[in-house]
Amino acid sequence: MAHFTQRRAENVVGDLYVDHTCIDCDTCRWMAPEIYRRVNGLSAVHHQPTNEQERLAALQALLACPTASIGTVAPPQDIKAAQSSFPVAIAGPVSHCGYHSEDSYGAASYLIQRPGGNVLVDSPRFAAPLVKRLEALGGLQYLYLTHRDDVADHQRFHDHFGCERILHQDDITTDTRAVEHILTGTEPIQFTTDLTILPVPGHTRGHTVLLFQEFLFTGDHLAWFETEQQLRAFRGACWYSWPELVASSRRLLNYEFTWVLPGHGRRYQAPNFMVMHEKLVEGLAWMETV
Repeated sequence: MAHFTQRRAENVVGDLYVDHTCIDCDTCRWMAPEIYRRVNGLSAVHHQPTNEQERLAALQALLACPTASIGTVAPPQDIKAAQSSFPVAIAGPVSHCGYHSEDSYGAASYLIQRPGGNVLVDSPRFAAPLVKRLEALGGLQYLYLTHRDDVADHQRFHDHFGCERILHQDDITTDTRAVEHILTGTEPIQFTTDLTILPVPGHTRGHTVLLFQEFLFTGDHLAWFETEQQLRAFRGACWYSWPELVASSRRLLNYEFTWVLPGHGRRYQAPNFMVMHEKLVEGLAWMETV
């Protein structure tokens, strides 16, 4: 819970504020960029909401903050509306779950609603409002984990929903040794008719990405860098092998998708497959030089 006594001086005057427990995960800034901005290395409120849409986005970011570093001076009477807004629709059957976990340094998680059973991509916090919404949406069949860093509350989701967890063997740890589906190798895996799992070693040895329709869920493998207008990997956060990360990213050129939905970093939607292909080629050119 945020504390007004720890309020950052960089916040503009008003109801909303960010306190000094912020870890600079970027969640609030990409969720509500009109409200939050990076100032002196951490997030701060640079514009107080002036309408219902801005207020909702600000409170959604408050709920998603993994360290509860965002607060309000007055108790928010409209917090239930923000709670009930999750999962927030992105496009088609894909939504953003919010409720990021500090255990995964604020990684985003996503919900895929599908007739064959809903899929949770990486684990958010096991927050009661989100759990109730997932129940109302039909529960979970699978919990797909891109890699070892973003597993968070996977066990609680499994215990509650009975969902089957999916993780590559090279990223299994003591905490995840009981997962139901252990992936192996580096070849593409047609997990179901509509879920294709692509091993992409690099960030970690057992990192994988998930292709569903036109959506590629990339975990910590690829993200959109807003300032550079570039699709690429995090060079400073590669724990296994940068050359293998570049090589596995190149293999993605064989697939068609228009959305990149990362755990960390910004999401990106291309207008068509060709543009996404071009952006990936551009990103690879940069990645091969660093």
